[in-house]
Amino acid sequence: MIRLGVNIDHVATIRQARRGREPDPVAAAILVEMAGADGVVIHLREDRRHINDRDLTVVREVVKTHLNLEMAATEEMVKKAITVLPDMVTLVPENRMEITTEGGLDVQNQFDQFEEVIATLRANNIIVSLFIDPDIYQIKAAARLRADYVELHTGSYANAEDLSKQTDELEKLKSAALGASKLGLGVSAGHGLNYQNVAEICKIKQIEELNIGHSIISRAVLVGLETAVRDMLHLIR
Repeated sequence: MIRLGVNIDHVATIRQARRGREPDPVAAAILVEMAGADGVVIHLREDRRHINDRDLTVVREVVKTHLNLEMAATEEMVKKAITVLPDMVTLVPENRMEITTEGGLDVQNQFDQFEEVIATLRANNIIVSLFIDPDIYQIKAAARLRADYVELHTGSYANAEDLSKQTDELEKLKSAALGASKLGLGVSAGHGLNYQNVAEICKIKQIEELNIGHSIISRAVLVGLETAVRDMLHLIR
C-alpha cells in the first residue's frame, strides 16, 4: 500500500501573507495525522519564506507518524537536522528566486558535496532521500552515495501539455522507479501531483510513498483539511 506524506508548507504560506499567527502549521500537522496520512512533510528554506524554525521544532514534538524534512544540503541545514532529528531528510535543490522547487538535484556532478552531508545525516540515524529527476545516471549516483531513498520528481509528468507528453513522462518515471529499486533504493515520488493525475503514478509498483502538498492544501481551503487528506488517501489506496 502506498503511503501518503502531506506537505504542510502552504499552511505557513497563508500565515505569512499577513505575517500573523494563523493558520498554524502545527495544528495542520495534527489534523493531517488524524485524517490518516502516513507522515508530514515540511521544507525549511534558507529564506524562511513559509516554514520557520519554531514550526519545525514544534512539529517535531507533535508528529507521531513520520516527519520528513526537506532541506538544502548546506552546513546550516545539516546542523538544524541533527538538532531536531526528523525521521527522514529529503535533500532538495533550492534557489531563492524560484516560486517552487524546479527540477531535481544534480547529484551526479556534485557527488563530493552530497557524500559528506549524507554520511553525517545517516550517522545520526536519519533516513536520507534525494529529490532527483527520473534519470538513470542520477539514480546510479544516488546509489553510490548510499542514500536510502530517491524521491522522483513528477513535475514534468504533472505539467505535461498533452496526453502524448504525459505518457512519455510516465514511462520515464516507471523506468526510473524500476532502476532505483533494482539498485536497492527505496522509491517515493512527488511534485505537482493532484486529484486528477495521481492515479497513474499509483500504478507504479516500486513507488512506496507519495509526497503531496499544494493540491491538498488548495482543496482544504474549500472542503477542510481532514476531508482533503481523506479524499487523496481514497484515490491512492
